[in-house]
Amino acid sequence: AVLVWDEKTAIGIIAVEDMIRPAAHEVIKQIYSLGIEKTYLLTGDNSRTAASIANKAGIKEFQGELMPKDKMEVINDLSNAGYITMMVGDGVNDTPALAAADIGVAMGSAGSDQALETADVALMSDDLTKLPFAIALAKKSLRIVKANIAFAIGIKAIFMLMAPFGLASLWMAVGADMGASLIVIINGMRVLRFRY
Repeated sequence: AVLVWDEKTAIGIIAVEDMIRPAAHEVIKQIYSLGIEKTYLLTGDNSRTAASIANKAGIKEFQGELMPKDKMEVINDLSNAGYITMMVGDGVNDTPALAAADIGVAMGSAGSDQALETADVALMSDDLTKLPFAIALAKKSLRIVKANIAFAIGIKAIFMLMAPFGLASLWMAVGADMGASLIVIINGMRVLRFRY
């Protein structure tokens, strides 16, 4: 709060409050629904402000009054505990933590040049609702890649088992490999139709 005085007496109080982005609470709910186990708010703001913002956004754990190296240490501690970490940030103060995380995400146009260069993923807008979309898209892409690898290896294994018994010719194996490649490409293109 800011007190306003004239020469001798207080004439008013101005209340100041950090506002969170309107979509923040819904975005955090969506992130949890995607299977993300933990969310942390790591901020340089004082602890009371951090608690207030975390509460409004639905973030369960928070730490305030952190320097850039402190944020990085929290990320390293989580990594050492066996968690896959993702850091979302936009400022120079976030750069060490972005670099330390398994996945660093810089937020679009508000992001500093250092944050954008350090991050693994740069969201091209400051719209928080893009974050759950990016997570869901990454999960879908990983499932498709794993399915494609399993399919391609499976086809090769079948022909390796058939060849010694004379059940498959070289041309059959080549044809199957080409067919498998086309199927893998077509299956991979499913990600282009992804909607969240």
